[in-house]
Amino acid sequence: MTASPSSVLPDCRPLLADPGDLTMVFQPIVDLAAARVVGYEALARFPGTASPEVWFAAAHETGVGPELEALALHKALAARSDLPPDTFLTVNVSPHLLGSAPVQAALRSVADLRRVVVELTEHAVVDDVPALLREVDVLRARGALIALDDAGTGYSGLQMLTTVRPQLVKLDRALVSDLDSDPARLALAEMVGDFAGRIDAWLLAEGVETAAELAALSRLGTPLAQGWLLGRPAPEFRPLAPDVVRMIRACAARARITDSVAGLVRPVRRAAAGEPVMGIPPLVLVGPDEEPLALRLADPRTAEAYTAPVSLRVPPDADVRQTLQRALTRPPAQRFDPVVCTDATGAVVGLLRVDDLATAVADRS
Repeated sequence: MTASPSSVLPDCRPLLADPGDLTMVFQPIVDLAAARVVGYEALARFPGTASPEVWFAAAHETGVGPELEALALHKALAARSDLPPDTFLTVNVSPHLLGSAPVQAALRSVADLRRVVVELTEHAVVDDVPALLREVDVLRARGALIALDDAGTGYSGLQMLTTVRPQLVKLDRALVSDLDSDPARLALAEMVGDFAGRIDAWLLAEGVETAAELAALSRLGTPLAQGWLLGRPAPEFRPLAPDVVRMIRACAARARITDSVAGLVRPVRRAAAGEPVMGIPPLVLVGPDEEPLALRLADPRTAEAYTAPVSLRVPPDADVRQTLQRALTRPPAQRFDPVVCTDATGAVVGLLRVDDLATAVADRS
């Protein structure tokens, strides 16, 4: 005889009678641009080997879901006073339980909800959407921010995005996993990130476990991330390990180079203006401080050399896509002329070919 689902789930009633058995751990949330912790997610831990998901499922199965979520909220909010400066605390709540008496009591157990992010963790269809929005408005009025979990993984999640308008959008682990090698996942992550930006929300990628996933997220410009690669859940608020900081900064530096024109700059000969010009074009005519004054180019039809104005110059850290756009909006006569790259002093570094820029943009699309 096969056991019923409820018979294999843990019994939550002893846990509610002895709240000390439920403990909290905190996983860092990292700003990928600054390589520093900006927040922590509070995660419940239970006795035995069953996962938190199993315990919460058991609580819902036996009708004590609100009480167990309220207990986890009480414990998480009690730790807020120990938060490091300039960080926030994320606490999890099922949307359909947000208005329940136990959860409301837990949220009212603190004077205000500043530095707290209330994360709505499930995307089951909410029966009373207006009621949910009223509860969300109350939380915001008390200083809380709202996060939405598992964005991009289903219709209900996308519907919640447009309805709740969260300040924090979490990219589900299912989309982050192997992001670096799966073009479909990468495209969907980029789409969710673009949407988050349009509603003035931050994208947070969760479940980052490999350096390749971190590098891909850095190239996408993802603001926030969390996962075992960056920091495992711990009973206290831990800072980033030094080797993790170095890894994040290295990924950010490589992403900046990848997105900039620096890697596309071609060397070019220089000639002082007014002196005889020798050799095959292209070359740049420069002034006394190596500043570009004009270009010597070859006509592709006749191969004859001619002098052209410097119609566009950019620094090495200029964005590839923006540089291509600027190049193609020049007057027709100069539209496909090389772009001059100059350093902070205005001196010539090299040339950028329009076809190189176009190829780079296509490769990144």
